[in-house]
Amino acid sequence: MEFEVWAPEAERVALQLTDGTRGMERDPARPGWWTAQADTADGTRYGFCLNGGPPRPDPRSRRQPDGPDGLSAVVDPARHARQAPWAGRGLAGAVLYELHVGTFTPEGTLDAAAARLGHLADLGVTHVELMPLCPFPGRHGWGYDGVAPWAVHEPYGGPQALGRFVDAAHGRGLGVVLDVVHNHLGPSGNHLAAFGPYFTETHQTPWGAAVNLDAPGSDEVRAYLVGSALAWLRDYRLDGLRLDAVHTLCDTRAYPFLEELSAAVDALAAEVGRPLFLIAESDLNDPRVITRRAEGGLGLHAQWSDDFHHALHAALTGECQGYYADYARAPLAALAKTLTHGFFHDGTYAGFRGRRHGRPLDRTRVAGHRLLGYAQNHDQIGNRALGDRLAASLSPGLLACAAALTLTSPFTPMLFMGEEWGATTPWQYFTDHTDPLIAEAVRKGRRREFAGHGWADGDGADAVPDPQDPATRDRSCLDWSQPGGETHARVLAWHRDLIALRAARTDLQDPDLAAVRVAYDEAARWCSVRRGDVTTAVNLGPEPVDVPVGRRAGAVLAAWRPADTGAPGPDGLLRLPAESAAVLAPADPARR
Repeated sequence: MEFEVWAPEAERVALQLTDGTRGMERDPARPGWWTAQADTADGTRYGFCLNGGPPRPDPRSRRQPDGPDGLSAVVDPARHARQAPWAGRGLAGAVLYELHVGTFTPEGTLDAAAARLGHLADLGVTHVELMPLCPFPGRHGWGYDGVAPWAVHEPYGGPQALGRFVDAAHGRGLGVVLDVVHNHLGPSGNHLAAFGPYFTETHQTPWGAAVNLDAPGSDEVRAYLVGSALAWLRDYRLDGLRLDAVHTLCDTRAYPFLEELSAAVDALAAEVGRPLFLIAESDLNDPRVITRRAEGGLGLHAQWSDDFHHALHAALTGECQGYYADYARAPLAALAKTLTHGFFHDGTYAGFRGRRHGRPLDRTRVAGHRLLGYAQNHDQIGNRALGDRLAASLSPGLLACAAALTLTSPFTPMLFMGEEWGATTPWQYFTDHTDPLIAEAVRKGRRREFAGHGWADGDGADAVPDPQDPATRDRSCLDWSQPGGETHARVLAWHRDLIALRAARTDLQDPDLAAVRVAYDEAARWCSVRRGDVTTAVNLGPEPVDVPVGRRAGAVLAAWRPADTGAPGPDGLLRLPAESAAVLAPADPARR
């Protein structure tokens, strides 16, 4: 087997194996690279010694059985070969389900999560979006402080368990998306700086020196990140990647890293003959992120839509602190603009930022499914002081309204695990840092962050949870007995019905944002969204209202309170009970 490592500043490099060390040779064809040959087997531990120093894990390690600071392990591809045939599943028409392996089940492993995939197949979602899997300190954490971006966190089961999970998902017709972090690496177990200029002081980020995308040596750093992304898609047969916080990538080169990555992924899709896609988390409201490269964009295939979330959250809860302030002034108007134009802030003044933000999205060039719409996600729950979900403060009826607006929207819908049954378990911020100084810094940092959003640290049940307390993670695990309860079962059935409607009705698959029509009444708190011949009507208020849905919308396809929701009258008004939702279509079944 050939071992190789990029260490351009080293004077000498040695390969450490269980039977001793052997010197590595410079590769004359690739400046900065060192190579060595050795006979090894799957699981063999190894590391690289730089200038006579102690062995360090391989930057391209596929397995870290003893954690980020331990030696790497050889991974034999033959032992991790996939079995299930899979033609792929693209993003158009998708419904995503965001899942954190460590809290989806009490066991917190990929194998335990795979055992629950039948629930997701029955729900009707099309893709599972896994939160980051790269190794991080300790056992439990969100995964955004990971290192070794080619490896799988060992407590989750390591690379073999990921292979089994992907096979199980594909066997049930579910695609798999992985959340990857290119904008920083965790502070603990991060050995990259010892090997070369993976980071640069040219730019500073919230995590310190930026990942080097544009300074000297950045060609190899870019190749490192692109190679990692392609390895997940090729070797594990994943269907897509979610890119964390791309707005924090510092990159001044004429050929942006994101454009380079999207071109590489599209080339791999052509090579393997199945659709592959990239979903950005972007705070820029810049349509170039999801505009095709041929049209001057970066060519990413979709991005999360925080504007939709913020407008919907403000409409449901009335919250107006922090970034919700811009939406809470007229939340239904904000929701209407987002549903029809993609962005709420498209060059408008954002009070939270103290400046104008965003630019208009060209609806003739960007399809609606290239934006992801959600009522909840890991950030918007876990970055609240108590990690409280919508179900902690909203009625089942309002949860039904949120589901109706999300799952019949022009965007690609996404649910956060447990949302489909109105889970009441919190999802809090938890860590397992082994370095006490980092652990204490995280505790203090989270309290400062919450204070900035207007959440003061209280006492008892109102106290900000200690991220390092194992009970914080345990509280965040889903309670799989909840779906058997009457109200939870009803919420679950509602989500199933809406997802099935989305799959069955061609109008709900139309990608044209310009064709969406929204009517609303801020004072009466009702809203209706028409897509072709399908209309979704919601009443967020405490009293029944008459919602104008048009004379042709005569058939109720689904209603949260069917006994209290009749057919629209001849005047085109639908009587909606308090805190309820309905989806309608023409009474003539020939009209689809």
